[in-house]
Amino acid sequence: MFTEEFLNSIIKAYDIRGLVGTQVTPEFARAVGSAFARFLIEENEPHHIVIGEDMRPSSSELAQAFADGAVAHGVNVTRIGLASTDMLYFASGKLNLPGVMFTASHNPAAYNGMKLCKSEARPIGKESGLLRIKELINIPASNEQTKVGTQERVELLESYVEFLLSLFPETSPTSGRQLKVVIDAGNGMGGYTAPAVMAKLNVELIPMYFELDGNFPNHEANPIEAKNLVDLQAKVRETGADIGLAFDGDADRCFLVDEKGELVNPSALTALIAVRELARKPGSTIIYNLISSRAVPEIVAEHGGTSLRSRVGHSYIKAMMAQSGAIFGGEHSGHFYFADFWKADSGMLAALFALTELAAHQLPLSEMLAPFNRYVASGEINTEVNDVPAAIGRVLTHFTRTHAVDELDGITLTGPTHWFNVRPSNTEPLLRLNVEAANQIEMEQVRDQVLALIKG
Repeated sequence: MFTEEFLNSIIKAYDIRGLVGTQVTPEFARAVGSAFARFLIEENEPHHIVIGEDMRPSSSELAQAFADGAVAHGVNVTRIGLASTDMLYFASGKLNLPGVMFTASHNPAAYNGMKLCKSEARPIGKESGLLRIKELINIPASNEQTKVGTQERVELLESYVEFLLSLFPETSPTSGRQLKVVIDAGNGMGGYTAPAVMAKLNVELIPMYFELDGNFPNHEANPIEAKNLVDLQAKVRETGADIGLAFDGDADRCFLVDEKGELVNPSALTALIAVRELARKPGSTIIYNLISSRAVPEIVAEHGGTSLRSRVGHSYIKAMMAQSGAIFGGEHSGHFYFADFWKADSGMLAALFALTELAAHQLPLSEMLAPFNRYVASGEINTEVNDVPAAIGRVLTHFTRTHAVDELDGITLTGPTHWFNVRPSNTEPLLRLNVEAANQIEMEQVRDQVLALIKG
């Protein structure tokens, strides 16, 4: 039996994640495998699970323990071995099977965890199954004898690459202008998938940290932190590359660096992909999360599309995609979701959109994206606070009279030429602030004013 406190500490809003050896152990993985198998039976899902794993030293052992727990309940298991998270989503979608990915994404080496999905890569979060799985972990399995499931191994890397490239029929090893591309895989799973994808494109690849190493000897595989992009930015400038790509540990997120070595605003990439998708399917719906630039809905409208605003978090965007029939969704955190990819997120697919568009133009990346960079953003600023409600109350008291208030996710306050969002962390005593304004001076003024109120 696992205590309620223990389970609450590692079962997060969207996944399961904790310290290897003390929290995420083979014993625990086996218990989750057992619970997941029973959950799938309750949900009338296929009695068959596909399992992927990242390069962390513990992933393979944990995946095997999970598989053993699942097959004990008559559920079959297909293991695809090393995989990026979007490769696991591909497997779930293509094979129409529920799945689990063993990864702790961008977290340091001491961590591991599990991302779970139903068939067709449908997400499982707290509101869509994780709470029930948590209950089942501590409910003893029935003593009734069941047929033991089977286990098999399947290689899907080639099929994954072929599927992604099938979405870009205009792309080949000789199409467009040749691009010089630097990729920093951060010793994560991008080092496994990127070479297979880039080999099919007209690119000169400059690899960085492609060696799979879950100890992350060069830097954390977390490109949302500026310090982890420094090496990539320097290499782009040094080599005169056209573009730099940075993937997180499980390669479901992608960040871009332009030819000057400057970070590309993820909202600009959201807008670029939206424009391409609207050209392919005019009048479609595009989803953006509420900390994305206001340029995104403006550009969607200008290109004849409909935009929908979502809370932060993949389970919300994927649910909204299913309800609305949206063809694409973008998050400012570097997650990009595609209807043609079972509504799942794929860092590599986002990268292919950028590379394909860049190869079709003679402009450098910074100039190609200039029309999408209309405002100045602060980036996400995290502040530790002792009393989250009190801090939010101070912000509301100060701004309510002069700003429109929206409470979709935290609080968003909008003035004539700026907006900001303050929202609490799901797991820590933190408030996250994002500010966007018409110019740098106004952004800094609003940012400093709100931060002062948050800190009290």
